[in-house]
Amino acid sequence: MPLISTDNNFLTLINIFTVAPENQQQLVDLLIAATADVQKITGFISASLHRSIDGTKVTMYAQWKSIEDYQNMRANPTASPYLEKALTIAKFEPGMYEVVETFLPND
Repeated sequence: MPLISTDNNFLTLINIFTVAPENQQQLVDLLIAATADVQKITGFISASLHRSIDGTKVTMYAQWKSIEDYQNMRANPTASPYLEKALTIAKFEPGMYEVVETFLPND
């Protein structure tokens, strides 16, 4: 489960894929398979996969313990084929973030 907090120093990735609606489910399936392999790599915290209602986007919210852990994953040959295949059907906009603030309801 994602742990979104300003108290941790996790690396947050928000990766947005733009895809034709007819390819959205294929991309979702590919990213599910990729994450099943990647979650075994040291430093993985969590990932949440989202698809847009209109079928044109898929977004992955992922957390890693550090930038170094994330870079080690990217250098791992397990991850590369999935991204290469995804890029044949989608455009990829990666982003690295840090949590600035979180908000909860005032009860």
